[in-house]
Amino acid sequence: MNGDDFGYSVAAVSDGAFVDEFLLNDDQVDMFLFSNAGNQQSIEQLATTPILTPQGTILPLNAIATLLEGKRSDTVRRIDGERTVSVYVIAPKEVALETAVNTVKNTLLPELRESGAIPQSVSTRITGAADQLAATQDALSVNFLIAIALCYLLLVAIFNHWGYPAFILTIIPLGMAGGLLGLIANNAVSGMLGGAYQPFDMITMLGFLILLGTVVNNPILIVDQTRRLLAQGEALHSAVKQAVEVRLRPIMMSTCTTIFGLAPLVVIPGEGTELYRGVGIIVLSGIFVSTVLSVTFLPALLVTVLARFAPKASTSAN
Repeated sequence: MNGDDFGYSVAAVSDGAFVDEFLLNDDQVDMFLFSNAGNQQSIEQLATTPILTPQGTILPLNAIATLLEGKRSDTVRRIDGERTVSVYVIAPKEVALETAVNTVKNTLLPELRESGAIPQSVSTRITGAADQLAATQDALSVNFLIAIALCYLLLVAIFNHWGYPAFILTIIPLGMAGGLLGLIANNAVSGMLGGAYQPFDMITMLGFLILLGTVVNNPILIVDQTRRLLAQGEALHSAVKQAVEVRLRPIMMSTCTTIFGLAPLVVIPGEGTELYRGVGIIVLSGIFVSTVLSVTFLPALLVTVLARFAPKASTSAN
């Protein structure tokens, strides 16, 4: 028995040995040879494992070779001059990448250090897909700020005024908060009813970028109508009230069509909906909350601010 045959036999009775591959319905399937004990057996158990020799005799493994326990690696990798060992962690399909990274970073690594499995002298670093996740989060944050700046400058160009667009932008963070509260409420209800938990992953975060371009639609209608009425000499309180009354119908029409269009994605589970369900929850709840605030909070804000900084506009004919 040569060294290759012996190594293959030991692999077959321990970790498993690759046999061959075949095609099954156009899928390539790898075949491995395993023993019942597998890699869960001890050195003493492995030493008494029977091995078939080329001569047809069956001998225990310790009759062919001397088994010594040791710890080593086939290669020595160094990063910044330090010896490095890579450990690959593959998260289950039902666990979001961000959740898995946080679990490893905040739970697994601290427990291993407290138990002494990882000495304090050993430094750890999470790389691979985790690095890509962090880079994507940074890029998304920068893109979000750029989108807000572009949205404000576009509104300034449309209104030809620096102040009125600020009223519209105040609804953006409130709509974002509504989207986040909707996700929290969904997970709370799902936990009580035994439904699926919706993680706050990268795809779900894209819902906030979508909200950025949608929650401003309703405030634009109210602010623009108010500005037009004030320019016609209407009193402030009357202008704001009429603006809400005139624009309430188109606001409710656009809001209802959006909410009812997203409802199947959020409420009705189906194959393929798990990936984008979080986006639907964020957008649906964010639009709902922003609409309510657009017809309640925004008019009050307009009256309060304009009455203070534009007293002439608040003069009424009482």
